[in-house]
Amino acid sequence: MEGDLMYTNALQPCPLIRTISVNGEGTVKVPPNHAFLQVEVSTEGNEVEEAQQRNAAIMNQVIQSILELEIPRENIQTAVYNIFPRYDFVDGKQVFRGYEVTNAISVKIPDVGLVGKVIDTAVSNGANRISSIEFRLDNEETYYQMALSKALLNAQSKAKTIADTMRLSVAPQVIEIVENNEGSPIVPYRMMSLDSAVGATPIEQGVITIKANVTVKFQF
Repeated sequence: MEGDLMYTNALQPCPLIRTISVNGEGTVKVPPNHAFLQVEVSTEGNEVEEAQQRNAAIMNQVIQSILELEIPRENIQTAVYNIFPRYDFVDGKQVFRGYEVTNAISVKIPDVGLVGKVIDTAVSNGANRISSIEFRLDNEETYYQMALSKALLNAQSKAKTIADTMRLSVAPQVIEIVENNEGSPIVPYRMMSLDSAVGATPIEQGVITIKANVTVKFQF
């Protein structure tokens, strides 16, 4: 009949969207190219000035000996300076013993092969504690990018394995990538109390492990 309108109200089925999230990991192992060493001088005295003066004289000698190893002065920085009263307990009573002064310097060593020599030199000139050794990389970002590339390929490989195993007809498409921060890689070394040096100090630098981690969402 003229003027009549016909409407189609059929609901169209929504396409099925299948997604899966996988974690990708990448690792790069690199020898460190510099080290940080914390060298301490601890002295005691009945008076604060006495302990300070002895400490300053020894630390100046330690610093000078390190400079003579061709470590640049700008690589040496004061890290800690503390003054504490010291007490003994006698018959359950606190008895004042004097003062302890601790001065610690941080030394950046550009050649990791010199770490043992720097330790021996510092100790022979009066340092009595090495409180930390850390091996690091100057060009960390370059190696992180390599690890990140490996992590993405790892995620892609996992997604392909899932698609092949589940017999999915459509190749997976990336719809989201999240980079998970792994933090800065550091190789720490244990604290060493060095009251005396016997022979050369052996230091094993090992390797620095740089990791990258990503979460990738794929659509099938």
